[in-house]
Amino acid sequence: MKKTTTAVVALAATAMLALAGCAGQPAPAPTDGGDTSAASQDITLWLMGGDTPQTLRDYLVAEYAEVNGGKLTIEEQGWGDALTKLQTQLPDSANTPDVVEIGNTWSPTFTTVGAFSDITDLVPELGGSDLLPSFVEVGAVDGVNYALPYYFGSRYNFYRKDLYAAAGLEAPKTLAEFADNAAALTTDSVSGFYIGGADWRNGISWIFAYGGDLAKQDGDKWVSTLSDPKSIQGLTALQELFQSASHAPITENDAAYWDFVNTLPDAAGPEAATIIAPGWAHWSIGDLAPAADDPTKVVATWNDDVFGTFVLPGVNGGVAPVFAGGSNIAISAASQKQEGARDLMRIIFAPEYQQMLGENGLGPANLKYTDSLGDDQFAKALAESAAGSKLTPAAPGWAAVEASGLLEEFFGKVNGGGDIEALAAEYDGKIGALLN
Repeated sequence: MKKTTTAVVALAATAMLALAGCAGQPAPAPTDGGDTSAASQDITLWLMGGDTPQTLRDYLVAEYAEVNGGKLTIEEQGWGDALTKLQTQLPDSANTPDVVEIGNTWSPTFTTVGAFSDITDLVPELGGSDLLPSFVEVGAVDGVNYALPYYFGSRYNFYRKDLYAAAGLEAPKTLAEFADNAAALTTDSVSGFYIGGADWRNGISWIFAYGGDLAKQDGDKWVSTLSDPKSIQGLTALQELFQSASHAPITENDAAYWDFVNTLPDAAGPEAATIIAPGWAHWSIGDLAPAADDPTKVVATWNDDVFGTFVLPGVNGGVAPVFAGGSNIAISAASQKQEGARDLMRIIFAPEYQQMLGENGLGPANLKYTDSLGDDQFAKALAESAAGSKLTPAAPGWAAVEASGLLEEFFGKVNGGGDIEALAAEYDGKIGALLN
């Protein structure tokens, strides 16, 4: 999700006020003669970005036609402008998508103002207690379910085994060993660990690893907790790591890190010995060469002698709590085609589709089907890192925090060598003003 301007944050506040009128209410009755029957309802599904492969999209379209008799139209939305479009179109019954994928960290903002339909009665049918708990929790308000997990993509490390072996190093067992390895592997041209300075989604793992949080609920309010001593510990460790091991710009965020660990054709070597990325990045990592069927394209072929994986280790070993990427999915409360939307939800959460998610490298919402990810090193690392993963705070204003760009600013300044305690106090005030 890209940095958004202050104007969009203002738009967010206006749109949230418009939505707030239906907070906690059931889905509105259709207007203008809208059809409430399940028969032959034409509906629209918004998918964010390109993570859902075309084969899965084709399956949903065909299966919906079979189950409901209607037409399913899938519209892909770019993450960069998705928040704005959600805020303006969700409340508009004439233009709302019927079913919508939403970034898991945005869910609280929309669920707390009634933008999504109550689907609590569907939860047992869609997977119940087998659904990924943290994603279910972030999509609920006061025990009422509005958004459920769509897929998860936990983060783990990819590394150059050849560079580690040449330096006499192995995959680390603790976070301190991780930092020591990264510093030892850093040269003028290679980052021991390549991470963008403004990359808060990966950087927060260090806060989590030391027991800190981005924000906590205090009574009926949320407060930013960057100044908490445990958060400061994590930020200090991250700053030292960045300063000693990453050549990435302090302004860089959400880069295609796999480009740095790969060896490009005709290039001297990689630009990074280690990266951290969502599990699906492994499809882009390997020995690069022109595609046999199209020399203008470059394809990656994984090579076990050159590349390896490991989960980010904790302070005292084990697994560090990484941020779990992925999405939730919900039915728009303004949709006039609630029954058709519910049919689509049943298809998405059915065993067939859950298996297809895993087979395509996306962590399925229903944890009963994680074996569909396979049993290779990628599946094992994904499952291991996901087991200890953590989400951003379930604060009503969290989407506004992300849209503001404050986290990118804060982490960029920290990794740039700034005074951590002073910056934490400053940004606690700025972020705290948006949380509630």
